[in-house]
Amino acid sequence: MRRLGSRRRRRHEAADAGFVGGNEVELLRGGDQLFPRMQAAIRHAHSEVWLATYIFHDDATSLALVDALIAADRRGVRVRVVVDGFGSNGSLATLRERFAASGVALAVFRPMDRWWHWLQPGQLRRLHQKLCVVDGDVAFVGGINVIDDRLDLHHGTSELPRLDFAVEARGGLVDLIAQSVRAIWSRAWLGRDFDDALIDYVPLRRRFTLWLSQLWRGPQRLPERVPHLPPVCAAFVLRDNLRRRRTIEHAYADAIRGARERVDVVCPYFYPGQRIRHALRSAADRGVRVRLLLQGKLDYRLAGWAAEALYADLIGHGVEIYEYMPAFLHAKVAVVDDHWATVGSSNIDPLSLLVNLEANVVVLDAGFTARLAGEIDAAIAVSQRVGERGGTGLRAMMHRAVVAWFAYVFLRVAGAAGRY
Repeated sequence: MRRLGSRRRRRHEAADAGFVGGNEVELLRGGDQLFPRMQAAIRHAHSEVWLATYIFHDDATSLALVDALIAADRRGVRVRVVVDGFGSNGSLATLRERFAASGVALAVFRPMDRWWHWLQPGQLRRLHQKLCVVDGDVAFVGGINVIDDRLDLHHGTSELPRLDFAVEARGGLVDLIAQSVRAIWSRAWLGRDFDDALIDYVPLRRRFTLWLSQLWRGPQRLPERVPHLPPVCAAFVLRDNLRRRRTIEHAYADAIRGARERVDVVCPYFYPGQRIRHALRSAADRGVRVRLLLQGKLDYRLAGWAAEALYADLIGHGVEIYEYMPAFLHAKVAVVDDHWATVGSSNIDPLSLLVNLEANVVVLDAGFTARLAGEIDAAIAVSQRVGERGGTGLRAMMHRAVVAWFAYVFLRVAGAAGRY
């Protein structure tokens, strides 16, 4: 009995620290692999389905998932869906019409369907997570929205699918994911999505935020030394605007600082803060091979300019930068050495790291890391390596200054506290 109690205590302490063991975690590439798995899980659901996403579109691929959710509801399964009011604004009318005759409960996080919603504080903060939990047994986490991989809302259809990833998880990690998606659905359903936004409008907001963080047992941060846990050891890492403001940023920076051989980061929107920039430069300076895979086909030109403003500095330290050319890049993944990997919704830019609600999975497993590393190697093989851009001329300096000014103004408007 004493040994059993000690084992449970260790497992509980590991969960508090963010890591749990005994998981099954499988990498899924794109909607072509993710959506059939999700639909199969939903078809076999017997108690509940929870789904949260930034974009839930109304194309044929998305409506097939809608039909699966409605069919589950008709079998008596409790189905709860929450979508972001901005990301899914164009398809909300269709979704509401489809779900109207069913018991599926559709919640909208910070709706944008009325003009006065644009005037409410904190509207830049969006639900950017992509989560699905079925029966508390299986969960899906990643960067893939509910939309066909070959369809872009601004650029139409393309021949090749977006490069994107998700994970299917089973084990203790699922409980943590389920708690999160239930909380965000309840928050949107009750309309109580104002709490963290108001904090940034309270005088001395930084002191107030710090006090709240201490009251809630301090900010979440993954431990530098992970307890010995059975495979697969993984953590579910959230970013919100109270306890977990910097959790994903810290997870990236801590892993990169500990790198010995390899750092590969794949991200479409790349404008890291001081902590991650310093970690990348330091890793390259000490001989670690650091590679960044960024988007070559730009969906938002300003985002591309922001990333380019950092190229010269990073390349000067030996960081290799590649641009993915075959299709749009939407993946937010990374590997460090042969044991650390992350897949999730968070970009490495101010919007994701300081504003949005985000969710990543960090996996400490050689097999999973090798699989993701292989996908990254294959993507880099069909990408273009970029040389030093921008130079030191007046035009280049003005370009970098304008981007830096825009980032500063953006952070002030977003109400993000702390240095970036």
